Amino acid sequence: MTKVLVTGGTGYIGSHTVVELLNSGYEVVVIDNLCNSYIKVVDCIEKITGKRPTFYNTDLLDSTALEAIFNTHQDIAAVIHFAAHKAVGESVKKPIDYYKNNVGATVMLVEAMLKHKIEALVFSSSCTVYGEPDTLPVTENMPVKPPVSPYGNTKKICEEVIRDCTKAYSLHAISLRYFNPIGAHPSALIGELPIGSPNNLMPIVTQTAIGKRNKMQIHGGDYTTPDGSCIRDYIHVVDIAKAHVIAVERMLKNKSAAPYEAFNLGTGHGNSVFEVIEAFERTSGVKLNYEVGAKRPGDVMSIYSDTTLANTVLGWKADYDLDEMVISSWAWEKNIQNIYPEL
Repeated sequence: MTKVLVTGGTGYIGSHTVVELLNSGYEVVVIDNLCNSYIKVVDCIEKITGKRPTFYNTDLLDSTALEAIFNTHQDIAAVIHFAAHKAVGESVKKPIDYYKNNVGATVMLVEAMLKHKIEALVFSSSCTVYGEPDTLPVTENMPVKPPVSPYGNTKKICEEVIRDCTKAYSLHAISLRYFNPIGAHPSALIGELPIGSPNNLMPIVTQTAIGKRNKMQIHGGDYTTPDGSCIRDYIHVVDIAKAHVIAVERMLKNKSAAPYEAFNLGTGHGNSVFEVIEAFERTSGVKLNYEVGAKRPGDVMSIYSDTTLANTVLGWKADYDLDEMVISSWAWEKNIQNIYPEL
């Protein structure tokens, strides 16, 4: 079996991607320092797939440990790199942490790949590299503007590092710029489960609905959008996970059109925060207690994708609609206590 290394593989998108890789016949090695995930995720992956990935509780900034893993698994064919801090608001308050962790770890990972002659890398990028776009929808050939947040800037810098390395060394890379992942695996065994207070919309919605929090706050209700709230391109996490498998196969089968490629992953249309709330209340039958608060530093007002390139070149498209996304998120929230009774 072809072996793929997944950094951040017990995280939200990482764990779903590990499931899709295992179901596609790959052998998977996971590196994660568990700073924002739980070791029990590995057990849940095994329950879903019947296969257990090899797991290392390791920080990518630990060069000695990273080298030992590459020496142990000398048959790694490709790497998918998720491991990163990812909260926009937190990055505004702690930029040094974000640059050190996100950019520093990426440099060390690519350096290790080059040393061990691993030539295929899928990078977990983000629509935040586009900043506040001048026109919508966003295409891959639009100029990458100064990102609004340090988090977005780390993704932009990492893309530049990787692109430069594909020019200088024998390396192929694909950056997948996803928009706003929500939803959970249909098994309700894995989903978004941040440690501490969540920063993303969907877990805040479901935690409010189930009673973990009394009230949710909407960050800004006076944007120049139809209903005053931010607009995002929400995409199901399983759709995103499947794109990573396609990207790996594209490089391993020498189908890349260039050493470095970038693709948007989204549904191609935007939904406002209020529209997500409406979809959740309608499909779940639960009314949410919320209030509109101040705008959050680092937030873009409106962004959604043009996915033509991913649809035509990668042969990928998003299958889940918004109702299916929120239904799976709610099923996951209701099952969390069964998997993690200690929480």
